[in-house]
Parts: sequence; C-alpha cells; structure tokens
Amino acid sequence: MLKFIQKLVRGIEKIIKIVFKKEKKQRKPTQPPKDFPKEPLKKPIHPWRICPKGQHYRVDHDVQGYTTASGKSVDPYHRSWTCVKNPSEKDQLYSEEIDKIAIEHFAQFKVNILGTISDFGERGNIYDHIIQGWTKYWNDILKPSEQLNPRLIKALIASESSFNPKAWNGLSGPNRARGLMQVLDGTLPLLTNKYKELLDHQINVTEEDMLNPNFSICVGIRWLFRKKQLARAFLKREVSWREAVIMYKGIPFEHENEVRRLMENFDKFYGELSE
Repeated sequence: MLKFIQKLVRGIEKIIKIVFKKEKKQRKPTQPPKDFPKEPLKKPIHPWRICPKGQHYRVDHDVQGYTTASGKSVDPYHRSWTCVKNPSEKDQLYSEEIDKIAIEHFAQFKVNILGTISDFGERGNIYDHIIQGWTKYWNDILKPSEQLNPRLIKALIASESSFNPKAWNGLSGPNRARGLMQVLDGTLPLLTNKYKELLDHQINVTEEDMLNPNFSICVGIRWLFRKKQLARAFLKREVSWREAVIMYKGIPFEHENEVRRLMENFDKFYGELSE
C-alpha cells in the first residue's frame, strides 16, 4: 500500500511539472496599464522649473460655479495646481511660476551682496538676490558664450530707474516704461509667442506686472539677451554685454558722442561695482 501511494505521489508531481512547463511557454509578458506613458515623462528644462518644456505652471485656485453648454450646473470648487500644455509647444513662463521660482530659490542669494554703489547706498542692495537669481536662471537656460554678470544688471537698473520700482518715463501707450528695468509696454507682446520675436523661452506678463521688481528683473534680463542677439546681427560680429546694454537703451551705435553721454552713468556704476 505504501509503495502504491509513493508511486501515485511521484506521478502527480510529474504531471504538475509538465503542466507548469507548458504554461510558462505560453505565458505572455505583463502589459502596462493603458494610461501608462509610452515614453519616460519629460523633465523640466531647469531644476527650478515645475513643468516640462511645452507646458506651463497653473497655480491652484478657486473656480466659480457655472453652467455648461448642455445646461448642467457645476458647483464652485477648488482646482489644484497643474501643468497646462502650451499650444505652441514652446517654453513659456507665466507670472505664477516667476513668483514661485523667486520664493523657493532666491533666498540662497541673500548672503551675497553684489557691491554697493555709493550714489544709492544700502537702498541699491535691496534687489541683489533677485538680480543674482534671474541672471543665473537665464545664463543656465540660454547658455551664452560669455556669461552675463549680475553686477552689470545692477548697474543697468541703477542707470534706468535708480532702484525705484515705481519709476516711469513719463510717456504713455507702447512707449511707456515703468519699473526697475524700464521695459517698454510695447515690448511685452514681443516676449510672448504672438509676434515670433523670441523663438523660444518666452514670457507672458502684464503691463502692471512691470511694477513688481521680480517680474521686471526677470523680463528685463530676458530682453537684454535678445538685444545682444540683435546687436550682433546689426554689427555683424560678436558683441560685448556693454554693447547689448547700448542697444537695450536704444542708443544708435554710430553716434559715438551720444553713446558716451547716455552710457556715462552706467559705465560709472558698473566700474564701481567691478572694483
């Protein structure tokens, strides 16, 4: 009887091995869920950015109740932050993300003073951390052959607005300039995707945003990079950042006396910061 049971057990084990081997051959690889991305998720183009290129950050906000086209009523609700796809698929910054970047990353620069301009004293040092933050950001993104020096931006702000965030050039319409870096109202649309002035790394802000030092410095530095490109195309050679400042200020290169006169304050301030 014992021999019979042992023989029966061996037979069952043999059958199990045969069945398992057959199933192993027929088994298909596990399929990922339908919503699993076919490619790895894209990373943001900079460590300080939240969304990948082609998308922009939308802050969490309350949505008012509304009625759909079909007549269905939707109650008010709170929408969490999200990444929104840009129709242009270009890299675009909006005011919400400009704010978030400064709040989360610029405190590290508060320990470094760029130097004090004697004409302004401590008042001229208030925005040093913002200047350093956005100069680093745009250097990282645009990768110029000659890195932009944040002290140049500080000297430019001193010569444009005397560090007054409410500075106004007295004009109206597209030629109105306000804020630390005195970016013209007519320039702001050129920074978006509307006019194709910037092929990529565009900015979407309002005229009122220019009274905010953080926005003004972010936009002004981006525009200075563009002016350097235009100066290089105009002069048909590599240009210095000082020559980019000349074009930023709208001074004709061919008028040497005017260049000297209108660049006098900038040169003085930058020279003092470079000592």
